[in-house]
Amino acid sequence: MKKTTTLATASLLTSGLVGLSWSASLLANDDFITLASTTSTENSGLFDAIIPTFTDATGIDVRVVAVGTGQAFEIARRGDADSLLVHDTAGEEKFVADGYASERLDVMYNDFVIVGPSDDPADLSSSANVTEAFARIAESESPFASRGDDSGTNRAELRLWEDAEVTPQGEWYRELGSGMGPTLNTAAGMNAYTFTDRATWVAFENPQDLTLLFEGDDALFNQYGTLLLSEQRHPHLKHDLAAQWHQWLVSEEGQQAIADFTVNGQQLFFPNAQSSSNTQ
Repeated sequence: MKKTTTLATASLLTSGLVGLSWSASLLANDDFITLASTTSTENSGLFDAIIPTFTDATGIDVRVVAVGTGQAFEIARRGDADSLLVHDTAGEEKFVADGYASERLDVMYNDFVIVGPSDDPADLSSSANVTEAFARIAESESPFASRGDDSGTNRAELRLWEDAEVTPQGEWYRELGSGMGPTLNTAAGMNAYTFTDRATWVAFENPQDLTLLFEGDDALFNQYGTLLLSEQRHPHLKHDLAAQWHQWLVSEEGQQAIADFTVNGQQLFFPNAQSSSNTQ
């Protein structure tokens, strides 16, 4: 009888320990946030480089949903992400003004470029500015692959067509509805021009005959911002963990991690957290 009781007690203790271990595992697995961000930050390899540094410092993992900026806004608007890092400053400021986020901060920047076939049929390389470059593509009806996905890159592209007083349409203009990597692959396959962030272009491994043809205009500046989502609209989110990520990105450690990230010897993102912020 004593032996049976001892075995029963041991069984209960074992079950209890397993239960505690399972509960601890659940708690440990809960130390993560979901980040809605852009394909450019993901495709370039930036997150693979900086997230481990953040996790080592805080114990918090960051799980990235990489989509176009428009989709990232929608995911955050629904309350399906804990944090947001995108590159459409006007859209971000409106997101704060509409009450979906309480704060946005500048994190880093790079620039956009135009790439295309090496023979450059629209003669972009001699353009005085990016508006002229876009006008030349339209005038020559040279094939152009557009992301067409409401991403930050696509929004910037459409603003530049508008500045050039061009409504892009016709067989030469292909709206793909895809991320930056697939768009570059399509442009390479059809020997077309396309508009891309520099980071994805530098990390792109299938250029075929594509080459960088236009860069350096101030209008190609590409700012990235982090947004602290509204606790009032979505109280269920992991606001405390997300705030640590938000602040780490603009901290000395976070800014250094961004600056240290290179591909093929090139720095792809330039920290500028000391720039303007927008708080509600």
